[in-house]
Amino acid sequence: MTEAPLWLLGLGLGLAAGVSPGPLMTLVVTASLRGGMGAGGRVALAPLITDLPVILLCVTLLAALPASFLRGLTVVGALLVLYLAVRTLAESRSATLGTRAATPGRRELWQGVLVNILSPHPWLFWMVVGGPLLLDAWYRHPARGVAFVAVFYGVLVGSKLALAWLVSRGRERLARHWQRRIMAACGLLLLVFALVLLRDAWYGMPVASGAVAGRG
Repeated sequence: MTEAPLWLLGLGLGLAAGVSPGPLMTLVVTASLRGGMGAGGRVALAPLITDLPVILLCVTLLAALPASFLRGLTVVGALLVLYLAVRTLAESRSATLGTRAATPGRRELWQGVLVNILSPHPWLFWMVVGGPLLLDAWYRHPARGVAFVAVFYGVLVGSKLALAWLVSRGRERLARHWQRRIMAACGLLLLVFALVLLRDAWYGMPVASGAVAGRG
């Protein structure tokens, strides 16, 4: 594999992961509506915190862990997403929605961190797709492995930061009732994601199809 296709592969996978619908992308939208670019941007940065231990475990130990580990992780993640869905639906009825400036705290960041680390999709991606590619690139030359990861996360996080910027700019032009409707739609979307995660935990995660889709 030459260096140019590896860069392109990292770019393509990062873009697919960055724009695919999922709990983290929905949190970027809701945080941006609540608190502007600062709040949404903090959620978008969550993969930079969570994914290093995920990568290390997936390329070393995860293949030897029982399937019940991933199933248990999925259940916990589903319960967290369910809680966020209920809270988002409640906030969509709030009279103060959209009136706050960017929040100074880090609550949004840590919500994004928890949702991302408890989601099975980063684990599946690095176990099935990203891990083998990274190891192949690293064995050929360590710089290639570093470049692959850098391009992947640059595009993944960059696309979510762009979404946070667009939503934060657009919220100032949206009427209050439309902000509530978008928040309610995001709450319902989170509820759907929670139910899908519970279904996957019950029936078993489809590894091949879930490896890239749902990273968002």
